[in-house]
Amino acid sequence: MNARTTPIAAALLLTALLAGCTPAGPSTGDDPAPGDTPSSESSTNPSATPGPIRTPPTITMPTDCRAILSDPLLDLLGDVPLNDKAFAPTGVQDDGSLICAWGDPKADTTSLVTTISVVPREEAMADLNELADEDGFTCYQPDAGVRCEKTWENKDYPVTDGRTLYWRGDVLIDTKYSNLAPPGYTADIVLHLFGASTPTPAPTSTPTPTTTPAA
Repeated sequence: MNARTTPIAAALLLTALLAGCTPAGPSTGDDPAPGDTPSSESSTNPSATPGPIRTPPTITMPTDCRAILSDPLLDLLGDVPLNDKAFAPTGVQDDGSLICAWGDPKADTTSLVTTISVVPREEAMADLNELADEDGFTCYQPDAGVRCEKTWENKDYPVTDGRTLYWRGDVLIDTKYSNLAPPGYTADIVLHLFGASTPTPAPTSTPTPTTTPAA
């Protein structure tokens, strides 16, 4: 079954996450962390600022796809190839983001691709709200961050596809997968990037159980 956000859950999400994002207007997201540095506001003149101002992330951006996972998670991935040239671009990008692509290029569907990038709070909250409101993603607030996720059946093969996003401290972890979703994958990356966090708040909505554990 696909994870969906009900209208009530979506309303709760917007109420909980819009508050305090920016003084000028609404923005939402998975789990706003106390003490996060707010992004700089853009000029009211669209022509004056070509895009959102990037603020420094609260962590050192990773450069090694294996180093952001624990040994148990690496064991679950086993001998799945990492960053095969067929999945290019991968690795560290010019803007400092990191793309990690797990998958055998000879397989029809099995893959797991994660992009870790710097995304300011206002931009991230707007994107996550759109996923919740328009695409049926379930969003909640674990580990001092905001997480949105959804799974669906692959249109061509009898396997489960999905996408999981986690934002915290101007860093977005965005994972898209097909038939490859190691349990605890995103949480493991969060632990390696941010360290242990405070107890997880109760979710604003309960994710619908899926046939394949969400990454």
